[in-house]
Amino acid sequence: DGRPTHRPLSPMEPGRLRPGPLNGNRTTLVTRLSQTLARLAPILALAALALVVSACIPGTSTTPPGASPSFSQAPLAPAQPSGNPIDLLAWLFTPIFQTLFIALVLLDQATYWIWPETGNIVVAIILLTVILKVVTTPITKRQLVSSRQTQLLQPEIKDIQRKYKGDRIKANAAVQEFYKQRGINPAGGCLPALLTMGLLIPMYSVFSQGLTNYDITPMLQIFGFDLAAALGIVCDPAPVFNAAGQVVNPCLNPVAFGINWSYPEPVTTGLVIAGFGLSILAVISSLVQLVASRQMLTPLDPRMADDPNVRVQRQMAYFLPLISILYGGILPAGLFLYWIVSSIFQ
Repeated sequence: DGRPTHRPLSPMEPGRLRPGPLNGNRTTLVTRLSQTLARLAPILALAALALVVSACIPGTSTTPPGASPSFSQAPLAPAQPSGNPIDLLAWLFTPIFQTLFIALVLLDQATYWIWPETGNIVVAIILLTVILKVVTTPITKRQLVSSRQTQLLQPEIKDIQRKYKGDRIKANAAVQEFYKQRGINPAGGCLPALLTMGLLIPMYSVFSQGLTNYDITPMLQIFGFDLAAALGIVCDPAPVFNAAGQVVNPCLNPVAFGINWSYPEPVTTGLVIAGFGLSILAVISSLVQLVASRQMLTPLDPRMADDPNVRVQRQMAYFLPLISILYGGILPAGLFLYWIVSSIFQ
C-alpha cells in the first residue's frame, strides 16, 4: 500500500548497533573509580598497612621475664595458611616478602667486603631499591605515560561531554570511542599503581621484622637449600631483650651511620616535638614526593578551571606527599630510605 514497513532493530545487524548502558557507562565508572580512589588513598593506605602489619607478625613464644611482648620473640619463618583470614593474607604475601628479604640479605652480605666488621645496611637498601625500580621500569613507564596522556586529553573530553550534555549514553559512548581512537586505556594509570603498593607493604615487613629478628635462618631455606649456611650466617639461639622489650641481638646488623634502620628514626635520634616523633627522613621523603607529584601535573587548561574534579586532583597531588611526615614516628627508617631512593629514581 506504499506505506513504509517498520520492524524492531536487531542488535546483530551491521550498522544498527546502539551503545548499551553497560558499555556506555564503562568510561564513567572508571573515571569515578579513579577519583574515589584518589580521595580515599590516605585512609586505604593506613587500613592496608594496619592489616598487613597484623598479618605479617609471626606467632610468639613465651615472653621472658622483664620483657614486654615483641613479634621478634619467635624465629622469622614463612607464614602458614589457616582458616584465619589474617593468616591467609600473611601466607599470600610470604613469597614476595621472602624474595625481597633474601635479596636484601645477599646485598647486605656483599657489603661486608667493604665493611668487614659491620657491613652497611644502608648501601644494601639503596641497591635493592635501584634493582626493584629497574625491574619495574616498563610498568612504571606505562603508568606515567598513561596518566599524563589522560590529563592532556581532559579538555577534549570535557568538550565532548558538553556536546552531548543531557544524553549520558551518547556522551559516554563518544568518550569511549575517543579513548579508543587515541589508543588510551583510562584505567592504565591506576592499575600499575597497585604494584607500587604491593611492594611497599612487604618492604615494611622486611625492615620491621627481618632487621629486628634474632633468628632469620628459617626464612633463608629455599626448596631445601640452606642459604644461611652457604653464606655463613649464624644467628643466636635465643633473643636478648632490653628494658623496652626490644631485641638487641638481631641476626642482621640494622645500624649504619648511627641510625637503627629497623626502627622509626625518632627511636634512635630522640627527636620529639610536642610529644610527636619527628623523622628527618620522612620530611625529605615528603619533599621528594611533592616534587614528583608536581612534575606529573600538566598546565591547567582554562577550559578545566571550573571542573571540581580537576581541583580535587591537583589539591591531592600537593596534599598526599605530606602524609609521610605523620608516618615518620611509627614506620621504620629503612622504609623511608627506600621511598626516597625510589622517588628520586622515578
